Amino acid sequence: MAKAFKTLLALPGPDEEKTDRQFITALARGLEVLRAFEPGDGVLGNLEIAERTRLPKPTIARITHTLTTLGYLEYNRRLEKYALGTPTLSLGYACLSNVGLRRVARPHMQELADHANVSVALASRDRLNLTYLELVHGSATVSLRLDVGTRVPIQHSAIGMAYLHALPQTERDFLVDAIRKRDEKEFPKFRKRLGIAFKEIDNTGFCVGLGLYERTVNGVATALKTRDGGQVYGFNCSGPAFQIGEEALRADVGPRLVATVRNIEADLLRHPFMA
Repeated sequence: MAKAFKTLLALPGPDEEKTDRQFITALARGLEVLRAFEPGDGVLGNLEIAERTRLPKPTIARITHTLTTLGYLEYNRRLEKYALGTPTLSLGYACLSNVGLRRVARPHMQELADHANVSVALASRDRLNLTYLELVHGSATVSLRLDVGTRVPIQHSAIGMAYLHALPQTERDFLVDAIRKRDEKEFPKFRKRLGIAFKEIDNTGFCVGLGLYERTVNGVATALKTRDGGQVYGFNCSGPAFQIGEEALRADVGPRLVATVRNIEADLLRHPFMA
């Protein structure tokens, strides 16, 4: 079943809350606190969580106390900070286990990663980011310190551009407008990058990102749309700029990534229950 695309991109304001009597504000704020933790964070204090969620610190203190009592957070008394607890891990793995595409895609992704000595990722949208659902590395790949759960901004990544290209127009417009509202000053640069990326995808099936997400990292990206059109996933190959240059991306890695995704699509047609 396709999930709703136009979900809220941030906590609603007081006026929005009043128009939806079924919306539970306290629950939403608790989930925002859990979202504040990202891979590699380790522990966060109430002040750091308040800054990330833009919620008042007294509110954060009550929420972190509640989540700690329930086990979703663990409190470090020495540091006076919090870390995610085991129950959140269970939720994450329950989500990943339901994405059958990962099991179909992984062997194809690993074959490409080994050939090109790159990292190959599969990602799905989380608000204005794409979150890695699967990630494999070539045997000689220099680690980029990325892992499953990493979030990359749509507007600052090749995989984000490829994802937008694959969306229906109305859904694409929804996200592009949200990106504009978030950063009016940088929006013209984003629109220019998006136009270039769309032309590349129309011509080759993939787009190239040279130092777009991280200055020292190059990559290529494309997207996959499920058979029923209900879900779009992004795929990318990335590696350190000194290891993989633009020529190799355009001549070899990019075309192989497109072929890899087409092979994954073919497997999904043979096993539709895995989509």
